[in-house]
Amino acid sequence: MKLLMISGDRSVPTGKRGAFYYTLEEFSKHWDRVDILCPHVSHPAPSPFGNVYFHISPHSLLRQPGWILQKGRDLIAEHGHAVAAVHEYPPFYNGIGAARLHRMTHIPYVLEVHHIVGYPRPASAAERAGKFLSRLFLARDARTAASVRVVNGETGRILTSFGVPPHKIHIVPSFYLDASVFYPDLAVRKTFDLVFCARLVPNKGLLPLLAALKTVRGSLLIIGEGPERARAERYISANGLSGRVTFTGWLNGQEDVAAKLRLAKVFVMNSFSEGGPRVALEAMACGLPVIATKVGVLPDVIKDGENGIFTDGTAMDLAIKIRALLDDEQKLRRLGDKASRIIERFERTRLIQEYAEFLKAAAHTRRISLHS
Repeated sequence: MKLLMISGDRSVPTGKRGAFYYTLEEFSKHWDRVDILCPHVSHPAPSPFGNVYFHISPHSLLRQPGWILQKGRDLIAEHGHAVAAVHEYPPFYNGIGAARLHRMTHIPYVLEVHHIVGYPRPASAAERAGKFLSRLFLARDARTAASVRVVNGETGRILTSFGVPPHKIHIVPSFYLDASVFYPDLAVRKTFDLVFCARLVPNKGLLPLLAALKTVRGSLLIIGEGPERARAERYISANGLSGRVTFTGWLNGQEDVAAKLRLAKVFVMNSFSEGGPRVALEAMACGLPVIATKVGVLPDVIKDGENGIFTDGTAMDLAIKIRALLDDEQKLRRLGDKASRIIERFERTRLIQEYAEFLKAAAHTRRISLHS
């Protein structure tokens, strides 16, 4: 069976080994061919997978819906794809193009909403606009979709409140944990008290964490890169934290991420809104207790005080939670041990197979509609 994927993720064509790369590595085994339409990339790298083909738009995002229709129609005519997977988020060009393509070719498609921008709390004017537009557009987007995939219960509940029919919504997790990479290693010496891993943007809540660090003992390892780094570095310098904070920048693969996570005692995830975050689950699989905000999938998997600790994200609350956990070695070990069992719920091979089967089931809606 052949799959058409309409995505905004450009990481693989730019040569990065991020979450999308590791998903495709296993996911491609379940399809005869996968064609992926994505936005413009200068000097794209060749696909690392033999049956996965990236088709890069030559146009700006304003022309993306029309290009999706044109290129998707040509690919379907040539290869006969059974179903499409459509990753949707503001400004909704993927969903608009997919709906047009469906009307012309009748290809069934699954609308995938991994995250609703600005929920529960927007971090910028752009996120406030995205939150407002999501309420306006996502229910309309879902009308012609065979089904809607969400990756956590919170997103499903929000879509239902927007008017998406509950029977169309399916929770199919995307947090694929490789047990050969993410596991506890008691032989590793802990050289940092705290670790934070994210793209460095305001939504991730790094500045409140740095403010909390002023009032607690310990060191912080920051994994990631992004526009917020310069602001964070100025804050660190101005507040006498330079000797306690280390930046790694972008890491090239999940093995490198896992190795860095294991160097710390506690993982802190302080995002205002999230679809996952996958890295919090990866940290748990490595045996780290997690201090996290109640966003994304985390309310579904963390039992406060048992395998992690929730925070409201303010500097004061973070400081209280961090101090209490670092001062209690027994609790650190207990929470870390229970956190590591997350691998049983999100084991990579099984979940990716279930995702592929979910998409293949959506292909049957075409045959039903054509013969009803």
